[in-house]
Formats: sequence, structure tokens, C-alpha cells
Amino acid sequence: MKQPDETRVSRPARRYDGPGLDRAVRSDARPPKRAAAQRSTGRTQDIDRHVGARVRERRIMLGFTQQQLADLIGVTYQQAHKYERGINRVSAGRLYEISQVLSVPISYFFDGLQGDNMRPISSRERMCLELARNFAQIPNERHQEALSQLARVLAAE
Repeated sequence: MKQPDETRVSRPARRYDGPGLDRAVRSDARPPKRAAAQRSTGRTQDIDRHVGARVRERRIMLGFTQQQLADLIGVTYQQAHKYERGINRVSAGRLYEISQVLSVPISYFFDGLQGDNMRPISSRERMCLELARNFAQIPNERHQEALSQLARVLAAE
């Protein structure tokens, strides 16, 4: 005689793990580690950080804020920030959009990756980037020219 549905004893769920591998799911069962996930640490994260740093460098050179860049490529400010920090990986399509907005070829973001040339930006380089950003924000061309001449005179000393 069959039992009604309410009192039927259920069996544990089963999970398929590939050809011929069928086993019951246990509460302590862990998914198998993937080789790709293990390889994604280290070098690829360094590349993600390098690409993000190059995005930030070019954005600052052009005088854009992170919010302006985010608006131009159709993402949130937080997402643009994560791209620049290398926290989130930039997809190929998004990198293409970024290259169009920042007026550089896609290869620009990978320049300097040969060997172990990945070093942090020095304080002098950071100052130069900030100077370029501030210079680009000066609305008066005469003031820009005066500042440029001042820099030439100071450099000649």
C-alpha cells in the first residue's frame, strides 16, 4: 500500500559531477577546486591591477573624474573605481569602450607588462599626473601659456 505524499520519506538530493560520477550531496561536500580558479591568482591579478592603473593614469591626464569616466562608459562610480584598483576585471568590450573614451589604443593599457616592469607609480610621477590634470582644467589659454613658460624657465635653471 502506498503512503500519502505528506508522509513520504524523501531521499537526499543527488548531484552530477561529470561522466559516470553520481553521488549524494552531503552538507560537508565541497565543490571541486578548478585549475582555472587557482591560476587566476598571482600574475593575472597583477595584470588586472596594471590595466587599472593605466586607465587611472590616462583618465587623470585627460582631467576626467572617476564619475565622468563612469558616465561615459555606462557604469557606476563604484565600478569604475574597482576597475582602476584592479579589484574587478575589465571585460574586452568594456576595455574597448574605455579606450575609445580615453582616446588610446587598447594596447596602451598593456604597455609595460613585459617582464617584471610592474612597479608602483612614484610620487614624482603622481605629481606629474596631478599637474597635467590641473593644467587641463585651466580654462584660460593665456594662463596655460604663462604656466607653460614658467615651467620652461624653472626647468632651465
